[in-house]
Amino acid sequence: MRFSCLMRHSHYIHFYKYPVMDNSALISKFYESFSRADVDGMVSCYHKDIQFEDPAFGKLYGDDARHMWRMLIRSVKEPIHITFRDVQASENTGSAHWRAVYKFSQTGNTVINEIDAAFQFKDGKIIKHTDTFDMWKWSRQALGLPGWLLGWSPFMKSKINQRTAGLLKAYKAKLK
Repeated sequence: MRFSCLMRHSHYIHFYKYPVMDNSALISKFYESFSRADVDGMVSCYHKDIQFEDPAFGKLYGDDARHMWRMLIRSVKEPIHITFRDVQASENTGSAHWRAVYKFSQTGNTVINEIDAAFQFKDGKIIKHTDTFDMWKWSRQALGLPGWLLGWSPFMKSKINQRTAGLLKAYKAKLK
């Protein structure tokens, strides 16, 4: 366990000891849990005020981010194959590259999605998680011809965001 803290008060520097979470281990735990379809393990890595963003779902906050992962994990008919690499983290930020291989339920097409993730940490948890990937490449694989023709467009991105928001809303309604 590492101990460190440097606090400035006016022009004085004070050192306090407190445990600093190994944030690279936290990122690894998130993806290891994902690879086992352990959604509880995944969301346990998130701060209560999590902010998540990706091209398909847009911005999600708090329980919506946690429910999105629950919905994705629990609704798949075939396993999602997850691999990750290049995990890096400091006390406040981190990153990783991950790959998801799965059947897109709407079309049955196989998708191989390469994602770059950026993280921010607070209180030993992930407070902000931003995934970036090529939406056009994803839509070509997932949607076929419509993705080839329109996947690059703001129109298609908007349609995908509307669809994912509707799916998340329906999922949350079933929980009540």
